[in-house]
Amino acid sequence: MTDASPPDAAGASESTLTPEAELALLKDQLSEAQMAVAVARDAQLRAAADAENRIRRAENEAAKARKFAAEDVLKDFLGVSDSLELGLKAAGAAPEGVARALADGMQMTLKQLLSALERHGVKQVDPLGQAYNAEQHQAMSMAPSAEVPANQVLSVMQKGYTLHERLLRPALVVVSTGG
Repeated sequence: MTDASPPDAAGASESTLTPEAELALLKDQLSEAQMAVAVARDAQLRAAADAENRIRRAENEAAKARKFAAEDVLKDFLGVSDSLELGLKAAGAAPEGVARALADGMQMTLKQLLSALERHGVKQVDPLGQAYNAEQHQAMSMAPSAEVPANQVLSVMQKGYTLHERLLRPALVVVSTGG
C-alpha cells in the first residue's frame, strides 16, 4: 500500500497554484486575519472604556446621593432655626431678668443648631447689604432707600441656606430701588 491518498478539492487547488500565487493567497489571508484582530481589539477597548465609564458614573451618582441624602431632614431644621432667631428678636425687647436668661439659652441653642447644620454641609445665606442675586435670593418686595444703592439687599425677611454649595432654600429679601 502506498502513502499516496487522493487529493481533496482544496488540496488540489492549492497544489496546482504556483508558489507566487500561493504566497499572494497567504498574504491576503494574513491581511484579513490582521484586520479581524484589529476590529476585535477595537471592540474590546471600547467595551472596556464603556464599562469603566459606567462604573465611574455609578460612583459619582452614589457619592452625590450620599452628599445630599439628608436634604429633606435638614430642611426641616431650618424652620427651627428661624423660630429661634425670631424668639431672640422678641426677647431682645423684653426686660432684664428671666427674659434675658431665656434669650441667652435660645442663643446657645441656635448656635448649637447652626453648628450641627454646618457639620453636615449646611451654610446660612445672610445677604444683608449685598447685591441682589436671583440664584440665591427671592425678592419679596422692593423699597426706596437713600442709604442703600439700587439692587442691593435692603433687609432680610428670612435667611437662606445652601447644602454643599447647592441652594437648599433661598433668602427672602427686600431689594432697594435706590434713593
